[in-house]
Amino acid sequence: MSNKKPMTLTSVKVKSDLFENFKIECVKRKFSFQKLADRALFLYLTSDEFRKQITNQINLDLNDEN
Repeated sequence: MSNKKPMTLTSVKVKSDLFENFKIECVKRKFSFQKLADRALFLYLTSDEFRKQITNQINLDLNDEN
């Protein structure tokens, strides 16, 4: 018997420049998009502060420091 929890396969389009930078960081830190997605979903559902921060984050330009 397997103890693995059911998983849902999904596909999303993300900004190419963000994803390219993310892949580089993943290699450096031994992290994955799967881990990010699972943790982000968990925090979004359990943390009002995280939900507000994600909802209010408008600027997605890595070259802009604001």
